[in-house]
Amino acid sequence: MRPQPLLVCRDVEAASRFYQRLLGCKSAHGGREYERLVDPKLHHTEYGSDGLILQLHAWEVDHHHGNMGDPALPIGNGVLVWFEVDDFDAAVARVAELGATIVMAPHRNPPEGDGGPNHREIWIKDLDGYTVVLASPDGEASR
Repeated sequence: MRPQPLLVCRDVEAASRFYQRLLGCKSAHGGREYERLVDPKLHHTEYGSDGLILQLHAWEVDHHHGNMGDPALPIGNGVLVWFEVDDFDAAVARVAELGATIVMAPHRNPPEGDGGPNHREIWIKDLDGYTVVLASPDGEASR
């Protein structure tokens, strides 16, 4: 199984640039209506995977599968798009460069002790208002 999350966006090209800069991923499709963002390090030829980490889709385009949401409703209520990054400190610097809204500044999860993921996180908003969490690898906070 391979997750293939999809976010519906107001401006697919702007969202693509944002995520490419934030995550260091690459475009594998491009365009105003739909984008596939890939991490080349995750390429698995035996599965046919191109390292897909995120899909972006325009609100107003149905591509024969119908409407994927109502842009008049709150975007992403209750949805967090979570990415583990190997370069947490550099990712935090990229958040600052992008001027992203910070929901929760860098912090340890859990705040104390060795339970849980024992990593660092930063929570931000993307260009459309989705909450995006960047987390260091599990166990990293105790190293």
